[in-house]
Amino acid sequence: MHFITGGAFNGKKAWVKNYYRIERHLDYQWVSSYENENLPEDLSPFRKKLLFLEGIELWVKGILLKTDVEECRRRWDEKLAKWQCWEDAAPENKVILIGTDISKGIVPLEKDERAWRDVTGWCYQDTTQIADRVDLVWYGINQQIK
Repeated sequence: MHFITGGAFNGKKAWVKNYYRIERHLDYQWVSSYENENLPEDLSPFRKKLLFLEGIELWVKGILLKTDVEECRRRWDEKLAKWQCWEDAAPENKVILIGTDISKGIVPLEKDERAWRDVTGWCYQDTTQIADRVDLVWYGINQQIK
């Protein structure tokens, strides 16, 4: 699993596309919360080798709208475990998670927005723990931190 994070509009998507050379790679699926696509629950039907999941902070927010903070994090950890199983099923399978860092800047006044910021940070920490590689992308430049 590969996790990429960084600021909004800082070149994460372009960096990922270049790093994985997806213009030459035909065996991938791109799923984006920014395009209102649903987070895949079951990866068994995926026949592609690379699965890009973009905008995970919005999917975390969607889970949080239906649950509390603890349940949201538990559900996120379940998803990570399922994705890890899919990766383990074939050595060429890889999940690439892309999420905007929403932890910097002004702390939101609204309780729900603060909860989203907090739980997203915890979900990113959980993602970082399970990921083989983690990159920060700022202004189109990556820094590998794991």
